[in-house]
Amino acid sequence: MPWRTPRTSRNAPDRVRTPRRFPEFLKAASICALVAGLLSPLSPAAPAAAAAADTDADAVKAAAVTDHCGGQCSDILPPGQNGNATLAQILLNQGFGSMPENASNQLGPYNNLATGYPGLTNSTINTFFNDASFGVASDQVASTLNPAGRTDVTIVRDKKTGVPHITGTTRYGTEFGAGYAAAQDRLWLMDVFRHVGRGKLTPFAGGAESNQGLEQEFWRHAPYTEADLQAQIDKAVASNGERGQLALADVNAYVAGINAYIDASDSGRYFPGEYVLTGHKDSVTNAGTIEKFKPTDLVALASVIGALFGSGGGGEVNNALSLLAAQEKYGVTEGTEVWESFRERNDPEAALTVHDGSFPYATKPANPQGMALPDDGTVTEEPLVHDRTGSAATAASTSVSSEATDSALSSARRGMSNALVVSGEHTASGRPVAVFGPQTGYFAPQLLMLQEIQGPGISARGASFAGLSMYVELGRGQDYAWSATTSGQDIIDAYAVELCQDDVHYLYHGTCTAMEKIEQTNAWKPTTADDTPAGSYRMQVWRTKYGPVTHRATVGGKKVAYTTLRSSYLNEAESIIGFQMLNDPDYVKGPETFQKAVQNINYTFNWFYADSTRTAYYNSGDNPVRPANVDPEFPAWAQAAYEWRNWNPATNTADYTAPSAHPNSLDQDYYISWNNKQAKDYTTAPWGNGSVHRGNLLDDRVKRLVAAGGVTRASLTKAMAEAGLADLRAEDVVPDLLKVVNSSTVTDSTAAAAVAKLQTWVTSGSKRTETSAGSKTYANAEAIRILDAWWPLLVKAEFEPGLGTDLYTAITANLPIDESPSAAHGPTGSHAGSSFQYGWWSYVDKDIRSVLGETVRGPLADQYCGGGSLSACRTLLINTLKEAAGKTAAQVYPGDEYCSAGDQWCADSIIQQPLGGIKHNKISWQNRPTYQQVVEFTSHR
Repeated sequence: MPWRTPRTSRNAPDRVRTPRRFPEFLKAASICALVAGLLSPLSPAAPAAAAAADTDADAVKAAAVTDHCGGQCSDILPPGQNGNATLAQILLNQGFGSMPENASNQLGPYNNLATGYPGLTNSTINTFFNDASFGVASDQVASTLNPAGRTDVTIVRDKKTGVPHITGTTRYGTEFGAGYAAAQDRLWLMDVFRHVGRGKLTPFAGGAESNQGLEQEFWRHAPYTEADLQAQIDKAVASNGERGQLALADVNAYVAGINAYIDASDSGRYFPGEYVLTGHKDSVTNAGTIEKFKPTDLVALASVIGALFGSGGGGEVNNALSLLAAQEKYGVTEGTEVWESFRERNDPEAALTVHDGSFPYATKPANPQGMALPDDGTVTEEPLVHDRTGSAATAASTSVSSEATDSALSSARRGMSNALVVSGEHTASGRPVAVFGPQTGYFAPQLLMLQEIQGPGISARGASFAGLSMYVELGRGQDYAWSATTSGQDIIDAYAVELCQDDVHYLYHGTCTAMEKIEQTNAWKPTTADDTPAGSYRMQVWRTKYGPVTHRATVGGKKVAYTTLRSSYLNEAESIIGFQMLNDPDYVKGPETFQKAVQNINYTFNWFYADSTRTAYYNSGDNPVRPANVDPEFPAWAQAAYEWRNWNPATNTADYTAPSAHPNSLDQDYYISWNNKQAKDYTTAPWGNGSVHRGNLLDDRVKRLVAAGGVTRASLTKAMAEAGLADLRAEDVVPDLLKVVNSSTVTDSTAAAAVAKLQTWVTSGSKRTETSAGSKTYANAEAIRILDAWWPLLVKAEFEPGLGTDLYTAITANLPIDESPSAAHGPTGSHAGSSFQYGWWSYVDKDIRSVLGETVRGPLADQYCGGGSLSACRTLLINTLKEAAGKTAAQVYPGDEYCSAGDQWCADSIIQQPLGGIKHNKISWQNRPTYQQVVEFTSHR
């Protein structure tokens, strides 16, 4: 939830705006009097610290399970472990910049790697990472707590980071402690996201436009009723035997722990201050309530995480529109060929995670049947928001709704995350080395949280999404580590349901069937935290057996509604079993059992594993078995012949492809993933998996390391860090552009100067990095400015004349032209770090190489730059380069609420987007995981 606080300075994080009355308020009372009046402790941990004045040595010893990492496991998760702040702490932060303990102490080390990586050695890794060993040394114990007075669980926090190390003697106590610790660190965030998952953020946190967009986007993905959420729990328990029963018991204990902390913090008055600022609690009388958690809240949370990071597919209607535009320009046969060449379903030049074998999935049928392409000009998006009043009726709110719809219905999921894993055959120690983690954006507090859990059947340390941390979701066990990246294979299909009777009835197997209307009205009023004027709207979704309605159109003159059906829809809770297994040391004993564990996760993820001798990879997700003649790229008729095999609409279950059909591998020489193509013939839903992808930035570097041999934790981390600073366009596309430009002597002085600057930058490594740590000025700043201005100009000039405006525009709706660090893209907008996931770099690369006469595997259907003429292409590039060179920094980087116009470094910088009242400093741009592990195990059980 973007947080609004009264504006204190131009450099304050966006969406954190201090109440307008705040400066006057501080003038009226000293901070000491304020804190005394609030009757609220400065630290939510104060009661715990007081109760644990003497270290519980027995609890520290209890955590000492056998750790096979030998001090060679590290991790990092900015900005800091502590994501809760009392009202006093929020006001101190907003007024004076003070920071709650452990709220920001991982941000500096994380940031420093950008300039410190060149000199990295194995011995200095923990200058930039935390020691992720199990347990806490007795002299490093900051506090010890038996939550709610329980004797079967202890939470020990370490001095350096404040990470909770939870040790239980019973399973219930262990999970109770996990819930209590989660609430200690992320209660407000967890509350925000359970409301996001239910589409009820604005009544809870305020009507800011960004809050409206957030709840609309995710409620469109999963418009669940309370009965739907409970049904997911019931189904997950009933279908998974003893493990299902264990999961339910774990969830109940975890929720009990959360609620115990709510009671303790409420009575002790150290609950998060956001509850006061949003009007849920009174700072003087303590009146008001913090709603207790229940198991269905966790399913609502899981639906948000699944929609953000684990649901590949969608975009079929947009695909249909661009195909029709291509056919309109070229005719059906040639237009289809042009469309397929830009789609790059199985590009032979794409970087792969699995090097060998073929894993056909979602491939193009030889003779597609059942396609339901819309009639020209008839497609309209199904409105979500109705009956707007007050501030919800403004043009800005309407624009936000449009953006939320576009994001929800696109196939371009900003999954992010990367992984580098090298087998022991190529390392200095002879043991596998891994550097991996999820790139989940940057928030304050962070969506993820660190923890260690040790108890009966659980032994792990790592990161979990707040509110879902009954298990470690990404991390390490006693002698193995695992991580994931978003894979994006297609588990979402669009169906055209033929309407009957009226616009809210459709044919299901020949019977006219009523759609189900799911709706809710959200209303808000101004609060101290969010002064958005009062407003309201009603959100409405029509559901069919084939999923929620997304569009309306006609097909062959027949009125239809397009729906979207996701295999994990109504089934998000099922994945709990796989995470339970990953935490169980008696289950995961090697790569084979690891693969079996993640087969129980229905989110679309790439999973990676490393222990002291073995490595592994597996692609998870419930991949539906489609009829052989159905093309999943486009909407299909909602008829039995085109449904998933053995699909049951009541439970939204079907037959899924066998585990062996998913890309998988054991002990490959190395693995890389940065949301690139998984394997040969395995079609990914998003566009853009071609010859140039950010996965190449990792693959090229790791391949060189493996060829040289002697890979270490430090050298693999350096490869990741360097790739995270590289400009993909400059490293992999600009050299070919300069070949064309320099095919004749450049006589124009402006163009020649620009070429020289670009060449110098490319020669120096194509990185966007500071001249020195903290300088806030890029080396090669002029070249970077020129490329940022040039890229959109050259792409448009290169392709629009040949494709025509209509087709060019349609394809840009499938795949954006660019995703530079300063661009606003993805679920978090600008200043989000992750860059170069989606763009036209493959198209430019293939086209330019073709014009140069070079061999291109999987070429585009035509030559576009200069119509295929090298001289005309050169002229086009020089003209656009001159235009780009003439653009000022203020034009290229126009400024925003964080940055003044022309401030290049600031435009790229990462901001921890505030989801509460605490704000953090900007850090320099890096394109790397948010949570990251560096691991090398020394032994095995």
